[in-house]
Amino acid sequence: MDSACAEYICVAETKLAIKPAAVTYEAAAPVPLAAQTALIGLRDLGKLQSRQKVLVNGASGGVGTFAVQIASALGAEVTGVSSSKNADLVKSLGADHVIDYAKQDFTRGTVRYDLILDLVGNYSLFACRRVLTPNSFYGTPGGGRGRWFGPMTQQLKCALLSPFVSQQLAPVNDKPNQDLPFLMGLVEAGVVTPVIDKTYPLSETADAMRYQEAGHVRGKVVITVGE
Repeated sequence: MDSACAEYICVAETKLAIKPAAVTYEAAAPVPLAAQTALIGLRDLGKLQSRQKVLVNGASGGVGTFAVQIASALGAEVTGVSSSKNADLVKSLGADHVIDYAKQDFTRGTVRYDLILDLVGNYSLFACRRVLTPNSFYGTPGGGRGRWFGPMTQQLKCALLSPFVSQQLAPVNDKPNQDLPFLMGLVEAGVVTPVIDKTYPLSETADAMRYQEAGHVRGKVVITVGE
């Protein structure tokens, strides 16, 4: 969940960037965290190249909607995993293929991917590696469940296993960088469109949290501050 509240967008700590006049506050709000996480996973860690095969698990969520668009803009062949009700949305964002997770387990398919960005963590790391090419990348910002470490379990498994396999397995975390002007330029140019499910005024933050925690949010939920 993000807040659209000022002419400046906080990247992290003291790093700021000016919001382009053509971009609304609501559209700008999800970019610093969600869009940057997607860009770091795809370009910085995954070293995504044009024509590579990319799978985004959780393609209709906050980071996922950005990941599909950014991967498509970088020239990748994109497969998005989502529910059937969100298939049209994911397709409209630039996905070449959409998999309904309720009907098909992508980890048991025949397609091999150069990069998997796993935003859900509902499949084991072993299962995901089964559909990766030998010198590929698997990244996750966390998710799923673990007995001891909760949503961080998949990230810890990546860090422990990566030195011993040919694929690169890595946690994907947002960090201070200089990419916010680049991302805002993509939004301003219409190359990337933030997907906003709902907006709530600050006074209804509790309702927004309940909606977010109920799951199945399409894109992001935004809190507005002031008029």
